[in-house]
Amino acid sequence: MDSYCVFGHPIEHSKSPWIQARFAELTGQTLQYEKTWVPLDAFSTTVHAFRAAGGKGCNVTLPFKAEAATLATECSPRVALAQACNTLKFDGEHIYGENTDGLGLVRDLLSNAGFALQGRRILLIGAGGAAAGILGPLLTEKPLSIWVANRSVDKAIQLTERHASLAASEGVDCQAFGLTHEAILSHSFDLVINASSSSLSHAALPVPASVLQTNGLACDLMYGPAAQTFMQWAQAHGTEARDGLGMLVEQAAASFQLWRGVKPPTQQVLTDLRAWVSHSK
Repeated sequence: MDSYCVFGHPIEHSKSPWIQARFAELTGQTLQYEKTWVPLDAFSTTVHAFRAAGGKGCNVTLPFKAEAATLATECSPRVALAQACNTLKFDGEHIYGENTDGLGLVRDLLSNAGFALQGRRILLIGAGGAAAGILGPLLTEKPLSIWVANRSVDKAIQLTERHASLAASEGVDCQAFGLTHEAILSHSFDLVINASSSSLSHAALPVPASVLQTNGLACDLMYGPAAQTFMQWAQAHGTEARDGLGMLVEQAAASFQLWRGVKPPTQQVLTDLRAWVSHSK
């Protein structure tokens, strides 16, 4: 039986085994998918041991996505831009690296939320690994602008500069700002994406409500209790709010398709997962 795995530290919270098992069931695929906790200094050796034992591929979660990118013998343009990888596919000595995070977010916004991205003004909060993983795929949808706001403006500048060529080719205004820059405080956006660590740490919301639009959308990449503060804040100001569960399912589907050559049905799995997460609160 083909074997797959998700590696992380921590990993207990991962929904990936359940999602991938449902994909396999719904597509008639036979596979085994498990989650494995990895010591912080043992990611590379753990991955190579899994591959040597016959593993066909793996997902990678925090904090190993940057290290995973260095293990790939070939990687997608998305990995090169993000400098992070969440999916590896093994074929003998060949290791292909992909980042499906941004693909998953875009598919969730377009297909599940019914939110068109072309011509929109987007505010991306955060400039870490989560933001890096989604900026490229967002740019390819040709929004009018993507402004990246981060507490450390230097980090935001590094991220936008890395994507400058792609932004120019897609005709997107992509700029970097500090969280309290006048440009951020004086504008509202069609889509506000929270890719910062504020939800994980239950910190104060990083931007004022003036960035929201009543006919817009606010999306947190987290889900469950971690996303509730951001979502409640957006809803309280008349903006539709969305958590990261749809992105989670869609990025997993992109990984499954890369490994198996089959696109799994995501709507049913997302509905089932929302029910499970809601019941387990």
